[in-house]
Parts: sequence; C-alpha cells; structure tokens
Amino acid sequence: MYPGAHVLAQIAVRTLTIYVLVLVGVRLSGKREVGQMTPFDLTLLLLLSNSVQNAMTGPDTSLAGGAVAAATLLTLNYIVGAISGKNRKFRKFIEGQPTLLIHDGKVIYDHMKKERVSKDELDRALREHGIPSCKDVALAVLEVDGTISCLKYDDLNPQANSHMVRKRFLQKHQ
Repeated sequence: MYPGAHVLAQIAVRTLTIYVLVLVGVRLSGKREVGQMTPFDLTLLLLLSNSVQNAMTGPDTSLAGGAVAAATLLTLNYIVGAISGKNRKFRKFIEGQPTLLIHDGKVIYDHMKKERVSKDELDRALREHGIPSCKDVALAVLEVDGTISCLKYDDLNPQANSHMVRKRFLQKHQ
C-alpha cells in the first residue's frame, strides 16, 4: 500500500518540475492573462491542472503520492512568496513590472501592443475610473496583476512640482 520513499521522492521532483514549467508559462502569457480571467482562461486552467496531474504523480494514485504532490506545491508556493517578499529582483522576475500605457495624455501604443492590451480595454479602464478621455490622464499603468491604474491630472498634488511627481512615478513604473 505504501509506495516507497523513492517513489515519493520522484513525485516531489516531478511536482517541482511541473510547478516551474507552469509558473514560467503563466509568466510568459502576460499580465492581462493573469488579471482578467475569461471563461476560456478558466477552461484552460482547469484542463492544464488536469493534464499535469499525471505528470506530477505518474502512475501512483495513492493517498501518500497525492499528499506529497500537494505538500510540494504548497511548500514551493510558500518559498516563492517568501523570496518575493524579500528580494525585489526575484519579485520582478516572477511578477514582472508595471507597464506605462498613457503618459501625459498620450497613449503609448507600442507598450499596449507588447502587453496585448486593446484600446477598448484601455477605454473601459478609463470609464471605470470616471475618466472620459485619454487626454485627461496624467499616467495609466498596467499593473503586474493585470489591472490598469489611472492617475488624472486633478489627482496630482497642485502644491508639488507636477513634473517631479511624474518623473518619480515614471522611474518607479518603467
């Protein structure tokens, strides 16, 4: 009934490999795919999890094998979270970094194309923020979680040098 230590170790190594592969795949799919889950994305996620299950556990369908796979995934997730919290370079590697979509009222179409953000999606985000036009936006940023943050000119502190505020914001988000 007990599969043996070498089989459980194989399951842990297989699970580690699949975790890294899926993490890289999700990272390469882009920020918008992570932030905006459509029915197609949910279907893909469910099928992906089902397809990699056998790759993790192999022919072993024992309770111990499933427990080792689950424990390995939870441990890896904890480790990645802990390292991301302490190491900015690692976090940027895992999560990516924000992308500027609008600067000073001008849409940056090259960035939108690279991130696969349509003009319709950008317009929807502006409406959600109560902004009627791109011209009214000081900065719009595609965040690492797939959301679009917008900063109107009115939101900038009028007492502060708006050029310096924008410069600091741009340095942080580019």
